[in-house]
Amino acid sequence: MKQLLLIRHAKAEKETAVKDIDRPLKYIGIQDAAFMADKLKNKGYIPQIIISSPALRTRTTAEIFADHFSLPDPALNKKIYEASQQTLLRVINQLPEPNNFVALVGHNPGIAQILYYLTGEAREVHTSTVALVEFETDDWASVSGDSGKLVYYSWPKG
Repeated sequence: MKQLLLIRHAKAEKETAVKDIDRPLKYIGIQDAAFMADKLKNKGYIPQIIISSPALRTRTTAEIFADHFSLPDPALNKKIYEASQQTLLRVINQLPEPNNFVALVGHNPGIAQILYYLTGEAREVHTSTVALVEFETDDWASVSGDSGKLVYYSWPKG
């Protein structure tokens, strides 16, 4: 069985003075990410590794989760930044096989689209939303549309 934890980055600044990829988290975003990481940790949902978009807001979100889970620094994958559903599926299909539980930190609309594609469940994916999807397969390359089951979904206000 494979488990994929989809995480949308926490609330970020909307400054126009910096490039989109360099937007930092707001203070409330930092708090929300820590809250959600603790919520997952208390439920025992701790991935083996975290893979993140290189954008500052996703990287910081991923680092907060890694810190709360006592995991190594997140791996960065530039394909996740502004990724479409198809691109995210390719990233998932190429996840490292020894890992059965991986967290992927990304952006909308891609995270919402891939969640729907994998599970058939249309959900609102607010900032700091987490969604745990399980797959009845032993290899990431087999993950495809409607092959996953949404087993946990939450966000800071939900």
